[in-house]
Amino acid sequence: MRVLAVDVGGTHVKILATGETEKREFESGPKLTARQMVARVKRLARGWRYEAVSIGYPGPVVHDHVVAEPHNLGAGWVGFDFARAFGCPVRVVNDAAMQALGSYRGGRMLFLGLGTGLGTALIVDGLVEPMEIGHLPYLKHTYEDYVSDRALERLGKKKWRKHVADVVKQLAAALEPDEIVIGGGNVRHLKTLPPLCRAGDNANAFKGGFALWEKAGAARRPRASRPAGGRGKRRNRT
Repeated sequence: MRVLAVDVGGTHVKILATGETEKREFESGPKLTARQMVARVKRLARGWRYEAVSIGYPGPVVHDHVVAEPHNLGAGWVGFDFARAFGCPVRVVNDAAMQALGSYRGGRMLFLGLGTGLGTALIVDGLVEPMEIGHLPYLKHTYEDYVSDRALERLGKKKWRKHVADVVKQLAAALEPDEIVIGGGNVRHLKTLPPLCRAGDNANAFKGGFALWEKAGAARRPRASRPAGGRGKRRNRT
């Protein structure tokens, strides 16, 4: 099956289709609605052949349905009919889960996406569990407030790196993963990686999107992602 994978982020929307080698992208931002995203993706994907679409969405998803509006994009995502808009079958998953699936090598893997916010997902023996750890309490605020884009700008690289190392240490102790994949656009700002960690690649989001429609990927399909602590808004990965 030929699949169009769509990675929706806080600063860019990136797309790649099965058999293609060069991704295409456009800027997103706080005014981008679901309808606008689909229209722009369809225009950008002209010339590519695809029978199905995978969307990595920066927020909670339940059974292919967005259940909370994104924090860093426009409105109109909850209840939007992506399959009807694209005119083909669509699977929608949490963006961190999609990149985690594309990064997975086996065992118990924790994925942390350092970007506009903090994306998190855990894979245990092939089962993907999207999480909302970024909004949990940490120090005086939340994890996301200390390792996000805004934190990097506010704190500077040195302090930001210390918080990233501390967050990784805490989550490793709590979840006991075999390995941790640190992805997202800001992984490039880390001089060294903490123990158990390897660097991810945003291109793995496309691999995860393709895997959602493969027979092997179907067994790994992410479980429903629900808001943590009743909070509907969350971060964007890139």
